[in-house]
Amino acid sequence: MTEIKNPKQYDLEERTLEFARRNRIFVKILPKTISNLEDGRQLIRSSGSVGANYIEANESLSKKDFILRSKICRKEAKESRYWLRLVDTGSNLELEEERQVFIKEATELMNIFGAIIRKSE
Repeated sequence: MTEIKNPKQYDLEERTLEFARRNRIFVKILPKTISNLEDGRQLIRSSGSVGANYIEANESLSKKDFILRSKICRKEAKESRYWLRLVDTGSNLELEEERQVFIKEATELMNIFGAIIRKSE
């Protein structure tokens, strides 16, 4: 996973973009099973939605709107983790390791957005 370059300030927009990009690459190399095709589509949607809603949160018109968008970010990160847990990596250990990295990143994003929500309410 890419490291955050400035530890003082999370570039969350870049981090969520990278999460979505890397998930797209991951889906491309998964075994082409019927379930992976469907689960992969869902993973692509939810992983991209994390960042898109974060951008919307940063452009929100009110605190209430910011909190709502942040909750959607957290929800989409959680959904991404769900789809990641469902995809089948077959017997490919490298893919399985990559999947575990993505699950960890999705969990970290959930925690980050949870903290943002708690501090904003």
